[in-house]
Amino acid sequence: MMRRRDSLRLLGAAPALLSQGPKTPPNIIWITGEDMGPSLNCYGFRHTRTPNLDRLAGEGVRFTRAFTSAPVCSSSRSGFMTGVYQITSGAHHHRSHRKDGYQLPAGIRLVTDRLHDRGYFTCNVLDIAPNVRGTGKTDLNFTAPKPFDGTHWNQREKGQPFFAHINFQAPHKGPAFVEARKQKQLVDPKSLPLPPYWPDHPVVRDEYANFLDAINLLDTQVGATLDVLKKDGLLDNTIIAFFGDNGRCMIRGKQWLYDPGVHVPLIVRWPGNLKPGSKRDDLVSALDLTATTLEWAGVQLGAKDRMDGQSLFSGKPTRGQVFLARDRCDMTLDRIRGVRTVQYKYIRNYMPDRPYTQYNRYIEESYPTLGVMKELHKAGKLNAAQSLFMARQKPKEELYDLETDPHEIHNIIEVAKYRQPLAELRGALDEWLDHADDQGRFPEKAEAQAL
Repeated sequence: MMRRRDSLRLLGAAPALLSQGPKTPPNIIWITGEDMGPSLNCYGFRHTRTPNLDRLAGEGVRFTRAFTSAPVCSSSRSGFMTGVYQITSGAHHHRSHRKDGYQLPAGIRLVTDRLHDRGYFTCNVLDIAPNVRGTGKTDLNFTAPKPFDGTHWNQREKGQPFFAHINFQAPHKGPAFVEARKQKQLVDPKSLPLPPYWPDHPVVRDEYANFLDAINLLDTQVGATLDVLKKDGLLDNTIIAFFGDNGRCMIRGKQWLYDPGVHVPLIVRWPGNLKPGSKRDDLVSALDLTATTLEWAGVQLGAKDRMDGQSLFSGKPTRGQVFLARDRCDMTLDRIRGVRTVQYKYIRNYMPDRPYTQYNRYIEESYPTLGVMKELHKAGKLNAAQSLFMARQKPKEELYDLETDPHEIHNIIEVAKYRQPLAELRGALDEWLDHADDQGRFPEKAEAQAL
């Protein structure tokens, strides 16, 4: 870490570690919820019913400040599947390099490749239980001909340790939103507290409630998975990590660097090794789960290997900040960088002339709230907070005091008393971009785009 980053570092977070674990490599499972913000009961959100994830948290460690490095799936996954920032590997543009044969730079490898070399069987799980199936999603912005060995842990050799990735799509806009509405108990739209940047409108409430219904559906899928693991005799000797690939799929969430776009749940369960029901409030990057997984497996990195994640349970000083990046999303070109500490969020917009509402087919077709906001804005019926997203331009810089403004609606970039933290955050971001060798500073080649 660099000197300025050290000055922002937080010390003394409890590792919640009971022991160093077994000497033989443990089985490891990642369960990823797509477009998954931390709207769970165990995170204090009382409008969803998530008994299975709450149970997982009660038997493990719950991280309250976990963030992905990007606010959209392919860029984020390209980061946590390697442990390296997507802006470093050149995988920063959403759904890029699908046909041009782009290879990862030297020293950067998939976590599954490193685990395979360690003797692990790796699988992206499909069939789990009746009516419960993983998507098998990879969505990587680089060429990876065979990122996994199989599609289920039962395909491994006898006694072979395994790494399994299970992807659940329910909170992602699509067929699961329709399926979620078939549950017996549905979220009451009228009961929901809305953030101040959304208008209080029946369509907005309905979209939000449907998203939360989908989280309830995902929880039942997680429950079925835990039942299968117990049946297979694996529940008590396997490390399970549950997390989101990016934030929630609603306006000002997914695709943006505000907390709803990058803040995700992270729960880690390891019986006999992690203190049940413990909580960690330190800042965590999704890349840290990658580094931790390799540590669990006993993978040793060489001097030329790149790893931007850091172990979550080593007892070493924790992060003082997490770094965030957004680039092209589908046909929508933008470049935004950010840094978040416990108290502050600093965002730098490199293309401030491009509005938040520049055309994006996915958002236009999948976010009913956007249509409502456009109509209300045209009629002059949005208040100041709700009008922010409809502005013709973005500010060049944004600064938010998250202690007093958790919804990030009061940009204090010009307020004199925040000059010192602003200078520190500007410097930290500059150093990170230099250290990361930000590939976003170069124009994207046409052949790399996959629209």
